[in-house]
Amino acid sequence: MTSPGRTERLVLPGVLTAEQAARTVEGILATQRTDGAIPWFRGHHLDPWDHTEAAMALDAAGEHERAEAAYDWLVRHQNPDGSWYAAYADGDANAPTDRGRETNFCAYLAVGAWHHYLSTGDETFLDRMWPAVHAAIEYVLELQQPGGEIGWKREDDGTPVRDALLTGSSSVYQALRCALAMAEQREEPQPDWELAVGRLGHAIRHHPERFLDKSRYSMDWYYPVLGGAVRGTAAQERIDADWDRFVVPGLGVRCVVPNPWVTGGESAELALALWAMGESDRAVTVLKWIQHLRADNGMYWTGYVFEDETIWPQELTSWTAGSVLLAVAALGGDEATTSVFGGERLPTGLAPDCCR
Repeated sequence: MTSPGRTERLVLPGVLTAEQAARTVEGILATQRTDGAIPWFRGHHLDPWDHTEAAMALDAAGEHERAEAAYDWLVRHQNPDGSWYAAYADGDANAPTDRGRETNFCAYLAVGAWHHYLSTGDETFLDRMWPAVHAAIEYVLELQQPGGEIGWKREDDGTPVRDALLTGSSSVYQALRCALAMAEQREEPQPDWELAVGRLGHAIRHHPERFLDKSRYSMDWYYPVLGGAVRGTAAQERIDADWDRFVVPGLGVRCVVPNPWVTGGESAELALALWAMGESDRAVTVLKWIQHLRADNGMYWTGYVFEDETIWPQELTSWTAGSVLLAVAALGGDEATTSVFGGERLPTGLAPDCCR
């Protein structure tokens, strides 16, 4: 059982005590299966992105063996083309429930693997993950469009969906930089990836027209900041411009406007983005707000409909708990988490913003 002594790095006054953090970690561990799989919750599906997010939270809590088991699960179940399916039935990796292969889901292994390496310094793990990360990034970059954006996915029959999502592409931007960091550590330069991340960053910063219009979703608002493509004054202006549109003071962040629904995952991710901008005070405030979503077992409800004062849906998701722990870890200065989400030491790519 996780002890409070192992979660002292996850203490944040007004948000989590060491005992509360330990209980949240225990909740994620209880959700994880013996083969390493971390579904949303027992009986629900697993998707590769949220599985990785929960594994990163385990590393932030010092549960390195269990995090490594989660990454080994991904390696064992990677498709021959470097992808994973979008969703798998809980407890049966051979029963995908969504056979689409989404680019940001596939790329996110690079973020988790680099985070685990920074958490442990385990070179053997890095060597073992590298073929899977390399294959995943190559799969993703096959769907990069001429404008730099990343196509959303391939259908089950292999048909590419070339339309790009700003949130997904922003997540891929972070993943590409982590993959490049892995390549540098292994002294295996990947110049094509460097060009790709430069082109992608330019598209995110300067060409919103290259992405499907999902501006009603809060993720499209903060993800260019969270993923690291937008920083400095531009990040501040972006967040301030739509703060009142998405943020419900005292409750959290709307998932989508105008729906009266705040969600824990989006709120914790916004807190991470605020921390990355240097807005730690605002980040802590947001995390304090969403403690109304905390359940007695230490997990977090996915969301809350404030118009009806109703918890909805009635689910306690591993990835919501994981995102809260990662936000707290960043604010607490956990080196691996700050490196991955702060991005100061991650490669930035070769393509300049000019002449594009």
